[in-house]
Amino acid sequence: MGIFKEYENYDGLGLANLVKKKEISPSELCETAIEKIEKHNPRFNPVVTKMYDQGRQSIQDTLPDGPFTGVPFLLKDKTEYAGVPMTNGCRGYKDYIPAFDSELVKRYKKTGVVILGKTNLPEFGLHGYTEPELHGATRNPWNPDHTPGGSSGGSSAAVAAGMVPFASGGDGGGSIRIPSSCCGLFGLKPSRGRVPNGPEYSVLWQGAVAQHIISRSVRDSAAMLDATCKADRYASYNIPEPVQPYMKEIEQSPGKLTIAVNTVSPIGTPVDSACVQAVEETARLLEKLGHHVEQAAPEIDGKALAKSYLMMYFGEIAADIEQMETFLGRKATLKDVELATMTLGMLGRTYSAGHFVTQMRRWDAAAGIMGEFHSKYDLYLTPTTAYPPAKIGELKPKSSEIILMKMVNALKLGKLLAKTGIIDQMAIEGLTRTPFTQLANFTGQPAMSVPLFWTDDGLPCGVQFIAPSGDEATLFRLAAQLEQEKPWFDKRPDMKE
Repeated sequence: MGIFKEYENYDGLGLANLVKKKEISPSELCETAIEKIEKHNPRFNPVVTKMYDQGRQSIQDTLPDGPFTGVPFLLKDKTEYAGVPMTNGCRGYKDYIPAFDSELVKRYKKTGVVILGKTNLPEFGLHGYTEPELHGATRNPWNPDHTPGGSSGGSSAAVAAGMVPFASGGDGGGSIRIPSSCCGLFGLKPSRGRVPNGPEYSVLWQGAVAQHIISRSVRDSAAMLDATCKADRYASYNIPEPVQPYMKEIEQSPGKLTIAVNTVSPIGTPVDSACVQAVEETARLLEKLGHHVEQAAPEIDGKALAKSYLMMYFGEIAADIEQMETFLGRKATLKDVELATMTLGMLGRTYSAGHFVTQMRRWDAAAGIMGEFHSKYDLYLTPTTAYPPAKIGELKPKSSEIILMKMVNALKLGKLLAKTGIIDQMAIEGLTRTPFTQLANFTGQPAMSVPLFWTDDGLPCGVQFIAPSGDEATLFRLAAQLEQEKPWFDKRPDMKE
């Protein structure tokens, strides 16, 4: 069977249209994607579980008639697919095989996609870089010495490398937007409750997580959200459905928007000049398009919110380890989870329930402040990240930190560590490179990273827009306008060795 040489010239909807017109078959697309994965995976390592047999079988079984019938697709390895391992990037889960499809996977399947594998992520999806000990580092196709970001780093690298036109991701603190920025792709985090998390969960990470895709085109993102955003029978609540399909929204002008712009880190840390330049150039483009842009930022205590984020992080890691111990039937050890994960889990067991709730209340307060902020501004524009993509290994724990964590774990010094003030330091240091994205996770607002800027040395550097809760429509309208005005689809990395 021949390989489709023009494969990378089409987005997902474009490939689906070729299938509908019978100009190409799903089998040809499937084999082309497999060839791409086999060619580039050894160098970039985005795909950690291959599902070629399942993909081929789905074609033989007759694919559903959906918006993406026959289009190759990859799942982040934090998504349940019956009969296929879901490692969560963790050694303790390397043998875990779900017996069911998640509700979102069921909806993906109904779109007609051909699922060919699962993508790499940091352990439990905890970091803004993708270098788990279980699967090894995923590298950025724009420069293999650099990270593709995280936690959906495998998905973003696979799309940037041309393996698939889009892949799934999850975003609990920027994990769709950060890797989209690092890899020159479009990534939208939907509003809280827009996309299902069931059947096992109603919300993830106290409502911070929203799932969707990373894509090269805006319309692929819109079409997939149309297909997946219906009411969820497993949810504790459901957000009002869109007024009209997002595919119709992208055909409409956003009108004249009032957009607040800010390049100052909410936690008071430095922001690289390239990331500032990306926003400044975007602001000028917005003004050229007729939008009103002004310097403004919500009056939110960024450092306090960063600390509250870390508190949630500790608690969720502790719960993840306990859940894994139920699966293992024994206590977890450092053979099961990474040292940093074990240490953070220990901290999660240190704080009281009252302290946890106090910190979570900051999220509701932030949502109220943002609601007031958006009474004046339609959108909030910031850098997606504070720095261009880091080098591989740059963000891993340093030798001195490893020694400290080993001592803390060996002597069970979680309570002592919590009293030293090191938690405040961790909150700032941990978010120094990515301080802008968490706000939308706290408040449940939709947000997107748009690929409009590349550094002088060729690394992508996205810009972020945050909209009022439930208003993905305005984001899609503006994204489509920006895509038309400053196209990025044909801007791809040089894949030569």
